[in-house]
Amino acid sequence: MRLSDKVAVVTGAGSGFGEGIAERFAREGARVVVNDIDPAGGERVAAAIRAAGGDAVFVRADMGRGEDVAALLAATLEAFGRLDIVVNNAGVSHRNQSLLTVEEAEFDRVWRVNVKSLYWTARHIAPHFQAQGGGVFINIASTAGVRPRPGLVWYNGTKGAAITISKAMAVELAPAGIRVNVINPVAGETPLLATFMGEDTPEMRAKFIASIPLGRFSQPSDVASAALFLASDEAAFITGACLEVDGGRCV
Repeated sequence: MRLSDKVAVVTGAGSGFGEGIAERFAREGARVVVNDIDPAGGERVAAAIRAAGGDAVFVRADMGRGEDVAALLAATLEAFGRLDIVVNNAGVSHRNQSLLTVEEAEFDRVWRVNVKSLYWTARHIAPHFQAQGGGVFINIASTAGVRPRPGLVWYNGTKGAAITISKAMAVELAPAGIRVNVINPVAGETPLLATFMGEDTPEMRAKFIASIPLGRFSQPSDVASAALFLASDEAAFITGACLEVDGGRCV
C-alpha cells in the first residue's frame, strides 16, 4: 500500500473531494484524521473508514481559526503519535453573482476559509514537519485560480492566492524536506456545485460541462487519485507543482 505507516489530516473531509481523499488514503494504508466543521459529516466518514477496515478519527476544527488548527495538530499527535501529510481541502464559495453584490461578510468568510487556513496550517504544522525532518502539504485550489469564470470573482481570487502561496511555501520549506503541491479540480459533483453555478438546473449543468473538453464534471475519485500520487513517495522529487484535474478545462 502506497501510504503505509503514514498519518494524514484531510480537512473538509465530511463530504465531497475531502471525503474521497480520506477514504482513498485509508485504503492505501494511511491512518486518517477526518476534519470538518460539521460533526455529522465528519463522524460519518470516519465511521465508514473504520467499517471498511481502516483507521480514522474525526476532529472538528474551523480551519480559519488558529486555535482550532493548533488543537487539530494536538489531537492528531494524541491519536496517532505523528503527522506526515496535510491535505488542505476545506473551502467555501460565495454564490455565483456579480462581483458588486457580494457582501463584505461573505467576502471575509471565503478568504478566511480558503486562504487564512493555509496561513494557520503553515504556522502550526510546518514547525512540526521541520522538527521531524519532512512532511507533505497538498493544497486543493481550483481551475478558478488559473482560468476564472465570471460571477465568482472573489472566490477566484482566493484560489489564485492559494496557488501562489503554495509555490512560495514549496521554495521556502524545501530545505526542511517539506513538499508543497497544489491540485486544481474543475467544478465537480460536490455540495458546492450549485453555489458555483448559481442554480442547479439541467441547462446550467450543460453550460458548465460544455467548457470541459472531456465532457463531464470532476468526481471525488479523480481528485483523490491525484492527491494519493502527490502524497506518496512516488512524488518524492515533486514540489511546487500545480496539477490540473480538470478534463482539459485549462488548456
